[in-house]
Amino acid sequence: MTTNTPSRANRNKKTNKQAPKKPKTKKKRSAGTIIFRIFASLFILGMLLFLGGVGLFWYYAKDAPKIDETSLESAISSTLLASNGESYAELGTERRETITPQEVPQLLEDAIVSVEDKRFYKHIGIDPIRIIGSAVSNLKSDTTQGGSTLTQQLIKLSFFSTKASDQTLKRKAQEAWMAIQLEKQKSKQEILTYYINKVYMSNGISGMETASQAYFGKSLSELNLAQTALIAGMPQAPETYDPYKNPDLAKERRDIVLYTMKENKKITDAEYKAAIDTPITDGLIEFTNSVQNWVKYDGYVNEVIQQVKELTGKNVYTDGLEVYTNLDLDAQNRLYDIVNTANYVAYPDSEMQVAATLMDAKTGKVTAQIGGRNIDASVVLGNNLAVNTSRDFGSTMKPITDYGPAFEYLKDSTGARIEDEPYTYPGTNIQVNNWDMKYMGNISLRTALSQSRNVPAVKLLDEVGVEKSQAFLKSLGIEYANMEISNAISSNTTQEGTKYGASSEKMAAAYSAFANGGTYYKPMYISKIVYQDGSYDEFNPDGTKAMEAGTAYMVTDVLKDVITQGTGTNAQISGLIQAGKTGTSNYSDADMATLGNLDNISPDVTFAGYTPDYSLAVWTGYNDHMTPVTELSNMVASDVYRELMQYVTRNSTVTDWEMPNDLIKVGNELYWKDTYVAPTVESSVVPSSSSVSVPSSSSTVESITSETSTTQSIPESTTTPESSTTPSSTTPSESTPESSTTPSSDPPTSSSTPPDQGNNQGNGNNAEGTEQDQT
Repeated sequence: MTTNTPSRANRNKKTNKQAPKKPKTKKKRSAGTIIFRIFASLFILGMLLFLGGVGLFWYYAKDAPKIDETSLESAISSTLLASNGESYAELGTERRETITPQEVPQLLEDAIVSVEDKRFYKHIGIDPIRIIGSAVSNLKSDTTQGGSTLTQQLIKLSFFSTKASDQTLKRKAQEAWMAIQLEKQKSKQEILTYYINKVYMSNGISGMETASQAYFGKSLSELNLAQTALIAGMPQAPETYDPYKNPDLAKERRDIVLYTMKENKKITDAEYKAAIDTPITDGLIEFTNSVQNWVKYDGYVNEVIQQVKELTGKNVYTDGLEVYTNLDLDAQNRLYDIVNTANYVAYPDSEMQVAATLMDAKTGKVTAQIGGRNIDASVVLGNNLAVNTSRDFGSTMKPITDYGPAFEYLKDSTGARIEDEPYTYPGTNIQVNNWDMKYMGNISLRTALSQSRNVPAVKLLDEVGVEKSQAFLKSLGIEYANMEISNAISSNTTQEGTKYGASSEKMAAAYSAFANGGTYYKPMYISKIVYQDGSYDEFNPDGTKAMEAGTAYMVTDVLKDVITQGTGTNAQISGLIQAGKTGTSNYSDADMATLGNLDNISPDVTFAGYTPDYSLAVWTGYNDHMTPVTELSNMVASDVYRELMQYVTRNSTVTDWEMPNDLIKVGNELYWKDTYVAPTVESSVVPSSSSVSVPSSSSTVESITSETSTTQSIPESTTTPESSTTPSSTTPSESTPESSTTPSSDPPTSSSTPPDQGNNQGNGNNAEGTEQDQT
């Protein structure tokens, strides 16, 4: 009988159908485990970063300089060297008085520690708490607070640069390591004393005791609370907190020091209140520097200091630099003697001032400079008149304000014609007068500039436009905040708080562009700086194109006439190829009334000239604007120019300027090749690209030639002869016009004061005044 019972084999055989699997449950981690692992990871990461930081710290620290007593004790001076490598000045070693740890006044100690490092007596040279606090404070505000201790500051002052860009991680590591080592070698009182004796205190002074003697005439121990706080606060920014230069900022810093002293419980509330109510000038005496052995180079040294700071951020008084300058010692010594002795120039008195700048026209290197006459040897680094832009340069501005832009932008020629005629300032009824109160009629631009006529100058600026003239001037390093049409004949501006824009330095640089064919170089006083670690920077800046070569050549060609037959004949040097321009400013009507309406007086007389190699600009006048230069001394500027230029070119073999390819010469005049059109027989007129008329072909147009222009006078049109209104063939002196053409009984009148010319355009409104471009 058959049954359905499966066999044992069948019973043991696995079927394909599986029982459902029981789902696995994922074991949950506790919150504590997660937090533990996070902290463990952060700890490991922190350890890695810490070990990496320690390793990097040691890598940097191993190269740190060795601590030596000499560096801690002395201020690190800088040496200035002339172009021949000879040292002529050392900065940072003069006027230094030191004190011992036992002589540190408790009041000064409390002030310094309170404001600079209140945990000074607790840390080991570095202060982690201070570093963290500074970091948090910097995150919360826009201001930056340092975390350096007094010990670190001393290390920085003694061994490293104070330039902000030099504060690298490597430098910070070395400072920290050396600070820790110094704390092991010296006591806190010794470290504090080193700091007091070393810090820079402005005006070339190092050390607080030196500053106390210089500013208050007494020792640190004799200062009151307010005076002590002032001294203690200055090292953070010495120039900013100088009580002589910035009294308001100095008081603000002093009061911060006093507040920290009160918070640190070193003074009472009553003492704090009395001290902050004390004037910042309390006890200050008139400041004078000690006698230096480089008074001959005073102005030049001042500019070197400023340029080092501008280009590198370094301080010559504290950073121990070797500064190679462009000073030509021979030229500088001769310039000093010309200005300060009676061997070369007849000065009217000892008070007349002279400022002059000599430049290498091809490189912009300032090779000599005088910033004043009869400078007191006890007052060094004073006001350098050679870079002072507060005086008027008169007609020396005309080539760069009017004629250069006209040649450059209007494509005018030297032979273009213009009417020297009765004329008023555009938009006014105020008349423009010439220096001789006469008009020459239809004349060439060459004659207009060489004879320094005011009317043509104003007409040209009006035609060029103030904006374009302003751009031209800016390309030559001279900027006006608000230029006016009257600046055609003067560097004066009536805008309140606005300086004139010109100085002997700026004029020498601007005229250098004419001399070298159109390239402007910023005046350079330094050529190389060698730092303490042996590294160095060299400074040979490239010039920038300021104008076309043709423009520079045309201006130069006309300014050659100024010296040979125009207003600058006093500057002539036999056999020397040179060009130049006179300038004289004017008194206002009110000033003239105060001075008694004297004839031929001026507040400023200037001369700027150049050869293919050198550019030299000279200003003369008096510190007191109301002391006039008279006709007896209005040749001093050109006298100084002539004496120095003759000396520096004594071995010169330079040849005349070569006419560039963009010009052609027709007769004695220069034209732009791409705009010149030869006159036709029918018209017999040479076209001009501007609105002024041109000379007739019968009188000025000869053959086209590329030869260098001459300095002969220009023949004028037979129909508009300049000779009919021009002074006699012997050019009269700027200061002593010939009576036949400019009688002294016919001075300019006050009714012709130009628009917005304030106190510098009276007496006939001509910025040449009674020069009044007459030489």
